[in-house]
Amino acid sequence: MDDLYRDYILEHYREPHNFGTLEHPDATFEGYNPLCGDRITMMLGIDEQDTVREVVFTGRGCAISQASASLLTDRVKGRPLAEVATIGWQDVLDELGIEISPARLKCALLSLDTLRRALAGRVEWAADTESEAAGA
Repeated sequence: MDDLYRDYILEHYREPHNFGTLEHPDATFEGYNPLCGDRITMMLGIDEQDTVREVVFTGRGCAISQASASLLTDRVKGRPLAEVATIGWQDVLDELGIEISPARLKCALLSLDTLRRALAGRVEWAADTESEAAGA
Protein backbone atom coordinates (compact mmCIF):
# COMPACT_ATOMS: atom_id res chain seq x y z
CA MET A 1 0.00 0.00 0.00
CA ASP A 2 2.88 2.41 0.74
CA ASP A 3 4.08 2.03 -2.85
CA LEU A 4 0.66 3.18 -4.07
CA TYR A 5 0.89 6.32 -1.95
CA ARG A 6 4.49 6.95 -2.96
CA ASP A 7 3.42 6.80 -6.62
CA TYR A 8 0.54 9.16 -5.79
CA ILE A 9 2.94 11.66 -4.22
CA LEU A 10 5.36 11.40 -7.13
CA GLU A 11 2.50 12.03 -9.57
CA HIS A 12 1.61 15.26 -7.77
CA TYR A 13 5.29 16.20 -7.66
CA ARG A 14 5.90 15.58 -11.37
CA GLU A 15 2.60 17.02 -12.58
CA PRO A 16 1.30 19.27 -9.81
CA HIS A 17 -2.27 20.49 -9.92
CA ASN A 18 -2.88 24.25 -9.84
CA PHE A 19 0.76 25.12 -10.55
CA GLY A 20 1.18 28.65 -11.87
CA THR A 21 0.59 32.28 -11.02
CA LEU A 22 -2.33 34.71 -10.84
CA GLU A 23 -1.99 38.14 -12.37
CA HIS A 24 -3.95 39.87 -9.59
CA PRO A 25 -4.20 37.65 -6.51
CA ASP A 26 -6.31 38.73 -3.55
CA ALA A 27 -3.96 36.93 -1.18
CA THR A 28 -0.40 35.71 -1.58
CA PHE A 29 2.48 34.50 0.53
CA GLU A 30 5.85 32.87 -0.07
CA GLY A 31 6.67 30.16 2.44
CA TYR A 32 10.17 28.88 2.98
CA ASN A 33 11.63 25.97 4.89
CA PRO A 34 15.17 27.02 5.88
CA LEU A 35 16.04 23.48 6.98
CA CYS A 36 15.88 22.05 3.47
CA GLY A 37 15.37 25.03 1.14
CA ASP A 38 11.81 24.16 0.02
CA ARG A 39 9.81 27.17 -1.21
CA ILE A 40 6.13 27.58 -1.99
CA THR A 41 4.36 30.72 -3.13
CA MET A 42 0.60 30.44 -2.90
CA MET A 43 -1.79 32.88 -4.61
CA LEU A 44 -5.54 33.00 -4.14
CA GLY A 45 -8.40 34.71 -5.90
CA ILE A 46 -11.29 35.24 -3.48
CA ASP A 47 -14.75 36.33 -4.59
CA GLU A 48 -17.30 38.61 -2.90
CA GLN A 49 -18.85 35.64 -1.05
CA ASP A 50 -15.46 34.83 0.52
CA THR A 51 -15.04 31.72 -1.60
CA VAL A 52 -11.69 30.64 -3.03
CA ARG A 53 -12.41 31.06 -6.72
CA GLU A 54 -8.80 30.38 -7.78
CA VAL A 55 -5.74 29.02 -6.04
CA VAL A 56 -2.33 28.36 -7.54
CA PHE A 57 1.17 27.81 -6.32
CA THR A 58 4.72 27.87 -7.53
CA GLY A 59 7.75 26.51 -5.82
CA ARG A 60 10.59 24.14 -5.70
CA GLY A 61 11.60 21.52 -3.24
CA CYS A 62 11.19 17.91 -2.31
CA ALA A 63 8.41 15.66 -3.54
CA ILE A 64 6.58 15.84 -0.21
CA SER A 65 6.42 19.65 -0.06
CA GLN A 66 5.34 20.03 -3.67
CA ALA A 67 2.81 17.18 -3.58
CA SER A 68 1.39 18.59 -0.36
CA ALA A 69 0.85 21.97 -2.07
CA SER A 70 -0.79 20.31 -5.08
CA LEU A 71 -3.15 18.32 -2.87
CA LEU A 72 -3.96 21.29 -0.64
CA THR A 73 -4.80 23.56 -3.57
CA ASP A 74 -7.15 20.88 -4.90
CA ARG A 75 -8.84 20.78 -1.52
CA VAL A 76 -9.39 24.54 -1.08
CA LYS A 77 -10.42 25.46 -4.63
CA GLY A 78 -14.09 26.44 -4.72
CA ARG A 79 -14.48 26.32 -0.93
CA PRO A 80 -15.69 29.11 1.36
CA LEU A 81 -12.97 30.63 3.54
CA ALA A 82 -14.84 29.48 6.65
CA GLU A 83 -14.44 25.89 5.46
CA VAL A 84 -10.82 26.40 4.42
CA ALA A 85 -10.07 27.65 7.94
CA THR A 86 -10.97 24.24 9.38
CA ILE A 87 -8.20 22.43 7.51
CA GLY A 88 -5.57 21.32 9.98
CA TRP A 89 -2.20 19.67 9.89
CA GLN A 90 -3.69 16.20 10.32
CA ASP A 91 -5.84 16.75 7.21
CA VAL A 92 -2.72 17.52 5.19
CA LEU A 93 -0.90 14.48 6.53
CA ASP A 94 -3.93 12.28 5.83
CA GLU A 95 -4.03 13.54 2.22
CA LEU A 96 -0.39 12.53 1.74
CA GLY A 97 -1.25 9.06 3.01
CA ILE A 98 2.20 8.01 4.17
CA GLU A 99 3.95 8.15 7.50
CA ILE A 100 5.96 11.36 7.71
CA SER A 101 9.11 11.35 9.81
CA PRO A 102 9.69 14.23 12.22
CA ALA A 103 12.49 15.47 9.95
CA ARG A 104 10.06 15.74 6.99
CA LEU A 105 7.12 17.21 8.91
CA LYS A 106 8.04 20.80 8.01
CA CYS A 107 8.19 19.77 4.34
CA ALA A 108 4.72 18.24 4.51
CA LEU A 109 3.20 21.20 6.34
CA LEU A 110 4.88 24.03 4.41
CA SER A 111 1.86 24.37 2.12
CA LEU A 112 -0.59 24.67 5.03
CA ASP A 113 1.63 27.22 6.77
CA THR A 114 1.89 29.20 3.53
CA LEU A 115 -1.88 29.09 3.01
CA ARG A 116 -2.51 30.23 6.58
CA ARG A 117 -0.11 33.14 6.22
CA ALA A 118 -1.60 34.13 2.87
CA LEU A 119 -5.04 34.29 4.47
CA ALA A 120 -3.92 35.86 7.76
CA GLY A 121 -6.40 38.51 8.83
CA ARG A 122 -9.14 37.09 6.59
CA VAL A 123 -9.95 33.95 8.58
CA GLU A 124 -9.52 32.61 12.08
CA TRP A 125 -7.72 29.28 11.84
CA ALA A 126 -8.32 26.15 13.83
CA ALA A 127 -6.12 25.81 16.91
CA ASP A 128 -3.65 23.19 15.67
CA THR A 129 -0.16 24.32 14.79
CA GLU A 130 2.92 22.82 13.24
CA SER A 131 4.53 22.61 16.67
CA GLU A 132 1.58 20.53 17.89
CA ALA A 133 2.07 18.30 14.87
CA ALA A 134 5.69 17.76 15.81
CA GLY A 135 4.51 16.40 19.13
CA ALA A 136 1.91 14.12 17.54
